[in-house]
Amino acid sequence: MDKILRINMSAPGGPAVKTEALGAYAGLGGRAMTSAVIAREVPPTCHPLGSANKLVIAPGLLSGSAAVMSGRLSIGCKSPLTGGIKEANSGGQAAQVMGRLGYAAIILEGKAPDDRLYKVFIDKHGVKVESAADLKGLGNYATVDKLAAQYGNKTACISIGQAGEMKMSAASIAVTDMEQRPTRHAGRGGVGAVMGSKGLKAIILDDEGLKMRTPADPEKFKAANKAFAEGLRKHPVTGEGLPAFGTNVLTNVVNEAGGYPTHNFKQGQFAGASNISGETQAALENERGGEGSATHGCHRGCIIRCSGTFYGKNGNFLTKQPEYETVWAHGGNCGIDDLDVIAQLDRMDDDFGVDTIEMGATIGVAMEAGLAKFGDGEAAIRLVQEVGDGTPLGRILGNGAAVTGQVFGVERVPVVKRQSMPAYDPRAVQGIGVTYATTTMGADHTAGYAVATNLLGVGGSVDALKPEGQVDLSRNLQIATAAIDSTGMCLFIAFAILDQPDTFNALVDMVGAFVGQPMTADDVTALGKSVLTNEREFNRAAGFTAKDDRLPDYFKNEPLAPHNVTFGVKDEELDTVFNW
Repeated sequence: MDKILRINMSAPGGPAVKTEALGAYAGLGGRAMTSAVIAREVPPTCHPLGSANKLVIAPGLLSGSAAVMSGRLSIGCKSPLTGGIKEANSGGQAAQVMGRLGYAAIILEGKAPDDRLYKVFIDKHGVKVESAADLKGLGNYATVDKLAAQYGNKTACISIGQAGEMKMSAASIAVTDMEQRPTRHAGRGGVGAVMGSKGLKAIILDDEGLKMRTPADPEKFKAANKAFAEGLRKHPVTGEGLPAFGTNVLTNVVNEAGGYPTHNFKQGQFAGASNISGETQAALENERGGEGSATHGCHRGCIIRCSGTFYGKNGNFLTKQPEYETVWAHGGNCGIDDLDVIAQLDRMDDDFGVDTIEMGATIGVAMEAGLAKFGDGEAAIRLVQEVGDGTPLGRILGNGAAVTGQVFGVERVPVVKRQSMPAYDPRAVQGIGVTYATTTMGADHTAGYAVATNLLGVGGSVDALKPEGQVDLSRNLQIATAAIDSTGMCLFIAFAILDQPDTFNALVDMVGAFVGQPMTADDVTALGKSVLTNEREFNRAAGFTAKDDRLPDYFKNEPLAPHNVTFGVKDEELDTVFNW
């Protein structure tokens, strides 16, 4: 990946395409690339939907190679949801295909005039920008169907649905999976709204006739890749739990631990959890003839294979296997214990192009406001339909939980930096509370997944209910995660590399062999710190202060059942997370 593709959407006469050398961005991939470009080229105080913002799409350092688990894609911008820097991460096929096409980044600049809508086709012969007027107003499924009919069924697509076109702050960017379905999403922070503001509906990537990227040291790379894969297969989480039940294996675990946010974060346990657990979901999928979670990855090269397929009661495909965060957001958080309702909501979210976490949290706030009753699945479906239809209420909901809470006068809104919290209550999982509060991204579990250590005992053990040790845990995980996000690796590798030193060493050796420069653990730490420094400096220049690194007050004041605990990490401790 030795080039950057820049597309100026506001160029006279239509979008202008320019390919350039990496220059100052040489050696960067994934989140390191997106955050470096945003920090260097985007004015921190610009309007997120204005022409000065940029959307950066970057595969990881290892994407497009034979490295297992290397198919994650980073998409960065200034977030219209948080007002700070954003990197949203997605699986699917695009990162692998983009890597083989040789692009380390696609950078969208400016914005198309007069609400014009475009699509971009990229293959080994070059880049074409064409009108997408025929795709205007379509959901992601219909969009991808039309693109497949035109460009073939072996391409990878990156697209937005109606929410992105309407520039809603909860809008996601869809990435097609191995079945060319738009089921993988760079969901968080409103990246889809930024793509919509540029006037771009879709990017179609075709790597026909291109080979995998080759490592600098093939023999060392092959050996390290083999050892790394063996390490993933022998770990109980990545080798057994996730392949058997998917990410939703966590429902029973987190619920039993008392950290499962229920009814808009009022309780830590949901009475209906067993009805929507990973075990129940897998049994239902297999009963209906679905592929189950044991046979399905979201991109080529995935060996954890934690995904699956959900068929409706009629026996037809409905959506991909709903993931843990989605099942919680539209399930326990809203008091809904019907997997068919949750799957329908997942399908709608993917089609309209909205973040399932943000939408589930928003519906929970709306229920607290009295727009629907907790547990009313049909009402939840109607509310999400409002988003896709772009009604006045839909536009409120489509701009997220913070806006919805403000409009309807709800005090208890579970957000940090205006981004909604995911599926772990910070009172019962205090390490993730530190991550929610301090990450540059707004409340985000993937930025420093302290749940692994707090609840699963991975990488050691830190008592989830006590504040002691949580700052150090979150700090170390945020540094490591920023580095992992830069390689194109799936975050789930963290379970194995935290528990198994030989697996971590194999990963470091694999990266070093691929780039042709031996690496150490210190190099990984330095990379993570450099990414976080870029992001922190951008946010500071955008107006963020230490006061933004806080949880809402009610997490400190309202004890959470069943443990009757509040969030106990002091503000002055939170302010030390980035002291290294």
